[in-house]
Amino acid sequence: MLGKDVGIDLGTCSVLVFVSGKGIVTREPSVIARHVGTKEVLAVGEEARRMVGRTPGDIVTVRPLRQGVIVDIELTEIMIKHFLHKSLGRPFIFKPRLLLCVPAAVTSVERRAVLQAGLAAGGGKVYLIEEPLAAALGAGLDITGPAGHMVVDIGGGTTDIAVLSLNGIVREISTRIGGNALDEAIIKYVRKVYKLHIGETTAEEAKIKAGSAYPGEDREIELRGRDAVTGLPRSVVVTSKDLREAMREPLDAISMAIKSVLDQTPPELLGDIVDRGIILTGGGALLSGIDVFIRAETGLPVYVADDPISCVARGTKVALENFELYEQHMKSLSA
Repeated sequence: MLGKDVGIDLGTCSVLVFVSGKGIVTREPSVIARHVGTKEVLAVGEEARRMVGRTPGDIVTVRPLRQGVIVDIELTEIMIKHFLHKSLGRPFIFKPRLLLCVPAAVTSVERRAVLQAGLAAGGGKVYLIEEPLAAALGAGLDITGPAGHMVVDIGGGTTDIAVLSLNGIVREISTRIGGNALDEAIIKYVRKVYKLHIGETTAEEAKIKAGSAYPGEDREIELRGRDAVTGLPRSVVVTSKDLREAMREPLDAISMAIKSVLDQTPPELLGDIVDRGIILTGGGALLSGIDVFIRAETGLPVYVADDPISCVARGTKVALENFELYEQHMKSLSA
């Protein structure tokens, strides 16, 4: 594996792995199942996701990252190592050059934790790149010139908003509100309005199948859960209108963050954004009507990138292939 470069979009909800010469080879949930007593890791990724909400008392499913930040360094190392071995083959003789993506808002302590996790997992030289920069590169934006571009990367744990120009980030905000916050808002709404307890998986399914950020085609979905009063199984039918109402607060928070970045953007670059619009990336960009919602809130053109979930991972490919251009924007550690 001499000369292999690996880029990892280490997300709160999912992990995507890019390998030089192969492309994106892995897309799996960032979940680990482990035994409570022995701490033995029983499953990682998709296999662990299928266990969520279904495990006996001595097995727990854990997300090592929350809101884009490592909350369990040991499990993060295990997860990165698992996906490295799965992507490169086991064992790999030469340690790869590893590029990991982090939200814009992470602290210096959190950055070092990610770097250390990459080294411990088998990286030779480990670098970090901020997600909005990677997202812009992966969306195919030409940020080499002086023109301004705006990217809104809506991930599972965070939404990163950035204005970019001359191969760098000019203005940025990272808000720890993303797809997970939308799911949690749906859970709270269904409990409050319908007196029904539902889980994260059910809420996410409702968001995907019937959720919308802006009025349009109204859909319905049946949600099954536990009655808050009787404790017995029960189901209710909710509509897209219900789900919009449920998600209003986190969607408004994302809108306010976008407006805040626009307010801080130099007028010359703001003029470019008026012409070019806002590009949406990340899994949250797939929410029905999210582009129309942001367009209505800002008055600017808004576009969803092609395959928005893969943009950050594709951006690691561009950064690694043009390493000298972006090295100054990366933090690094070596084994």
